[in-house]
Amino acid sequence: MTENEIAKIVVDAAFQVHTRLGPGLLESVYEVVMESALKQRGLEVQRQVPIPIRFENITFDEGFRADLLVEGKLIVELKSVEQTAPVHKKQVLTYIRLADKRLGLLINFGSALIKDGITRLVNGLEE
Repeated sequence: MTENEIAKIVVDAAFQVHTRLGPGLLESVYEVVMESALKQRGLEVQRQVPIPIRFENITFDEGFRADLLVEGKLIVELKSVEQTAPVHKKQVLTYIRLADKRLGLLINFGSALIKDGITRLVNGLEE
């Protein structure tokens, strides 16, 4: 399954979760519900995955934690804020670059409409 195919399933799940739960809950609530929704769709999902980073030939076991890692290919960063800031997009771009992944999704469940809360970020992924 490609990153884009996985992302379509994740976006659909986010829409369903947002429709049923609405905006404004804690990020941790959306995280566990998204994990369950994606597993029900047959995807392999890990939560709070430590991602090691290398800096000056030193590997740090836990550079950051990915909210969700789907099928080992897609990093999903979840927020529950009124509006995402540019730093949130930079954060996801850095995550996918450091994790050597090609696609990341920033999903803000705080948005009134979930379609306005989803940002797709790429790192060398062919469209």
